[in-house]
Amino acid sequence: MEITWLGHACFALESGGYRVVLDPYTMDGYPPLHTHADAVYCSHGHHDHNYVEAVELSTGKQSPFTVEKVATFHDEKGGALRGGNTMHILRAEGLTVVHCGDLGHYPTPEQLAAIRGADALLIPVGGYYTIDAATAKKICDVAAPRVIVPMHYRHGSFGLREVGTLDAFVSLFPAAQVHRETGSRFTLTAASPSGVVVPAYGK
Repeated sequence: MEITWLGHACFALESGGYRVVLDPYTMDGYPPLHTHADAVYCSHGHHDHNYVEAVELSTGKQSPFTVEKVATFHDEKGGALRGGNTMHILRAEGLTVVHCGDLGHYPTPEQLAAIRGADALLIPVGGYYTIDAATAKKICDVAAPRVIVPMHYRHGSFGLREVGTLDAFVSLFPAAQVHRETGSRFTLTAASPSGVVVPAYGK
């Protein structure tokens, strides 16, 4: 399975020529997003996660992915501040990828059980609007994904000014477990090594 980081919390997953895009955005801090997909999924209704107009959709292909949704919240007050959030669990090629969207709280035991043992966990780490680095690390310790992909953080001139950078998150792991990619795309297989994978934006 091919995974491409398109910036912010937006990713493309590809399997067997079928392409899924998650959480397309329009927002200050990133150039306009233009991409294509056979299907698009959004974690919630905010413009930096549900701008489906940025995705040119194809039709007619049969999806190799199964998709499960887990309802969560965008904040620590049961959605009173920012509403609901959906975590998407996608499976193909015998692999499981979890996209946490704008998860804003530590999950319940039932929610953790649903995502435990994933091959890849795409998780926000920047805080302010979502969980912060420390909470993301606690979730990863319990959910035990093989590969962790941080998202929703500020980097260089990109991202929301209010959120934190990647450093606070990756500093919680041994340096040998952090794998910084030279491009925005990487391949996930059953043999992929464990650790934190940091794709490079726009390369």
